Amino acid sequence: MAQNLAATARTGRDNQRYGAQGERLVAGVVPLSNDKTKVLLIESTRRGGWVLPKGGWETDEGTAQEAACREAWEEAGIVCTVLKDLGTVPEMRPPGELTPKAPKAAYQFYEVRVDREASEWPEKDKRGRQWMSYQQAKQALATRPELLEALNRSSVTK
Repeated sequence: MAQNLAATARTGRDNQRYGAQGERLVAGVVPLSNDKTKVLLIESTRRGGWVLPKGGWETDEGTAQEAACREAWEEAGIVCTVLKDLGTVPEMRPPGELTPKAPKAAYQFYEVRVDREASEWPEKDKRGRQWMSYQQAKQALATRPELLEALNRSSVTK
């Protein structure tokens, strides 16, 4: 699938898709190295620490896969190919961590191969990116059980 590589990231939630229970529909990727020994994480802009590339599935996107690849480009500056559907990961945050800016969500993740890492991308000034081993990523995602679950569903070397 050809990716539209926009120069700027989308913002806001005006075009956000929501599920039947009012949950925000989020699409994301688990970006693996070709030999599947490393995963690419990005810096979180809200909470600090490291996360997987992910974001809202918008109404003008036909599939969650399309949204996931757009988010990979905007947040991590990667062009990727989907290798595997990792399924839907339910919300795992305790109710006290849910806020209007971080509402309940359902996460659709895809394992992807990184075809290209760009030197310039829409959120370069907001986020760093770093390749990590499974053990490093597992530790980095320890406070984000939904992201750790997506990592564990992937075929990264554990």
